Amino acid sequence: MNNEQHESVWSKAIPFKEQINIFKRLIGFVKQFKVDMIIALIGAFIVSVINILLPRGLQYFLDHFLLHQNTTVQIILFVGFLYAIGSILKAIIQFTYQYFFALGSEKTLESVRQALYRKLHKLGMRYFDQSPAGSIVSRVTNDTMTLSSFLTVLSTVVIGAFSVVTALIAMFTTNVIAGWIVLAFIPVMIFVVWLYSQKSSRLYRNYRERLSRINANLNESIEGVSIIQQFNQENRMTNRFEGENGGLMNTRFNMIRVNSLLLSPLTSLLYSLALAFALMYFGFPLRETFVPAGAIYAFSQYISQLFNPISTMMDQMTFFQDGIVAGKRIFRIFRILDSQQYEPKQNAQEGLTISQGKIEFKHVSFSYDGKNEILHDISFVVNPGETLGIVGHTGSGKSSIINVIMRFYEFGKGEILIDDVDIRKYPKNELRKKLGLVLQEPFMFYGDIASNIRLYNDEITDKQIEEAAKAVQANKFIEKMPDKYHAKVIEGGEELSQGQRQLISFARTLVTDPKVLVLDEATANVDTETETLIQQGLKRLRKGRTTLAIAHRLSTIADADQIIVLDKGRIIERGNHEELLAKKGYYYNLYTLQNNENKN
Repeated sequence: MNNEQHESVWSKAIPFKEQINIFKRLIGFVKQFKVDMIIALIGAFIVSVINILLPRGLQYFLDHFLLHQNTTVQIILFVGFLYAIGSILKAIIQFTYQYFFALGSEKTLESVRQALYRKLHKLGMRYFDQSPAGSIVSRVTNDTMTLSSFLTVLSTVVIGAFSVVTALIAMFTTNVIAGWIVLAFIPVMIFVVWLYSQKSSRLYRNYRERLSRINANLNESIEGVSIIQQFNQENRMTNRFEGENGGLMNTRFNMIRVNSLLLSPLTSLLYSLALAFALMYFGFPLRETFVPAGAIYAFSQYISQLFNPISTMMDQMTFFQDGIVAGKRIFRIFRILDSQQYEPKQNAQEGLTISQGKIEFKHVSFSYDGKNEILHDISFVVNPGETLGIVGHTGSGKSSIINVIMRFYEFGKGEILIDDVDIRKYPKNELRKKLGLVLQEPFMFYGDIASNIRLYNDEITDKQIEEAAKAVQANKFIEKMPDKYHAKVIEGGEELSQGQRQLISFARTLVTDPKVLVLDEATANVDTETETLIQQGLKRLRKGRTTLAIAHRLSTIADADQIIVLDKGRIIERGNHEELLAKKGYYYNLYTLQNNENKN
C-alpha cells in the first residue's frame, strides 16, 4: 500500500455514528474496573452537591444576617468555620474521585495493551506482510497512550455533566427567569462542540497517520542503517524524513488554529455574555422587586460552575478526538481478529498427537492473495524418518511449502496429512511442538545463550540445552566464551557471527525434540566450515525424524531420500540425487553449475 492510498483512507472525517461505536467499544474495557469508576462517580456527584450548598449557604448569610446588620462575631466565625469545613471536605472528595478515575484509567490502558499484544501474536503472517512494523508499534504504544488521555477526558465529561446539571438546578431555584436567560446559551455551546468535532476529526486522523508513518520511517532507517550507509542513501532518507516531519508540523499548525478559535476563547466569550445578561436582568432599572446581593452572588457562582466545566471539557476535546482516532486505529486490529480472516483455523480434535512424522501433500494449491496461485497441484509423500530436499530458483514456491505446513497461511485446494490425518485436525500447540523450524535468518532475543535456546520454557533443563548445543556443534564456540551458556546476547545477536546465530537457532529447535524438522535454507548464510559442522550434527539428528529441507547448496541434500525440483509452483522433477543427475535436467544443470563455481 503506497502512501497516497494510505493517506486517502485516514484523511476522511469519522462519521458520528462510527465515533459512537468506537466509544462504546472503549467503554467495554472500562467496565472491567467498574468499582473504581463507581467510587469516582459517587465522589464527583457529592462534590457537585457541595458546589451548590456552599454558595447557597453564603447567600443565606448575606441576605439574612449581613443585610439586617444583626451579625455577631460568633456568627461570622461559625459561618466561616462551616465554609472552611465544606471546602476541606470538597478537596478531600475531589482527591478521592480523581485518584480512582486515574486508577481506572491506568488499569484500562494496561488491559488494552495486553489485549493488543496477545491478539497480535495470534494474527497470521499475512497481516504482518501487509502492515509496516513501525505502524504496529505506533498503535500499541502511541495510540494506546492516547487512550489514557481519552479516559481523562471521559472523567472530565462525567464530572462536568454533574456540575452542569446541578448548576442549572441551583440557578432555576434561585431565579427562574435568569435561569432561562443563561440556559439560552447552551444550544450555542452544543453547536460549537458539533462544529469543532466536524473540523477536528479529519485533522486528528491525518495527524495520527503522519505520526505513524514517521515511526515506520524511523524503524526502517534504523533496521537498514548499514544498507543506507553502504549505498550512500543518507540524503534521500533524510529528505524523506524531513518531508514527513514537515507534513506533521503543518497538520499540527492547522490543529492549533482550530483549537485557538473554537475552544477556550469562544467558551470564555459565551460565559462573559451569559454573566453580563444575567446581571443586566438583576440590575434592570424598571424592576419592581429588589434582588438581594446574596442571590446575585450565588447566581454568579452558579454561572461560573456551569461554564467552567464546559470550558474544561472544550479544552479536553483535543484529547477526546485523539482518543476516538486512536480507538479507530486500534480496533482495526480487533476487527481483523474478530473476523479471524488471516489466521488459519484449526478444527482441532483433543488428544490427537503426532507420533510418527509421516508427511503427505495431496494436490495442494496455495495463493497468498486468493487470486494468483503460487503452488499448483503439489503432491509428495515423506515417510517417517526420511528426508525430503526441496530445490528451485527464487520464487519457485519452496518457502510457500514451508509456510503452509507450518500453518502460517491457509492453503486452498488439496490436503496436507501428518500421520495420515488432516493437518487442520491437530491442536495448534501440538503442531508447534512436533514441527521444528529453522529459518535462513535466525533471530536472537535479548538475554543469554541459554535463554535463547530454552526460550523461557521451564520444562527444558540445562542438561538438555547443553546436549542440543553439542549435537549441532554449537558447544565448541559457546564453551570458549567467559560465561559460556550465560553469555549475554543483545537484541538481534549482533555480537555473534551469522554462523553462530544459526547454530544457536538449530539448538533452539532441536531441544524441543520435534518429530518433523523443517529447514528453510538454514545453511545458506553460513561459511563452509560452519556448514560442515552443521551437516555433521544434522546427520545424527535426522535419525528418527522426518526432515523437509529447502536447499540452496545442493551438496547439503545429496543424501536426501528424495528430492523435488520446483519451477513456477509446480514439481518438474523428483527422485534421489543419483536419479536426478541421471535425468540430466534442471537439477543436473544446477548441480553442474554449482560444482564449476566451487572449482573456480
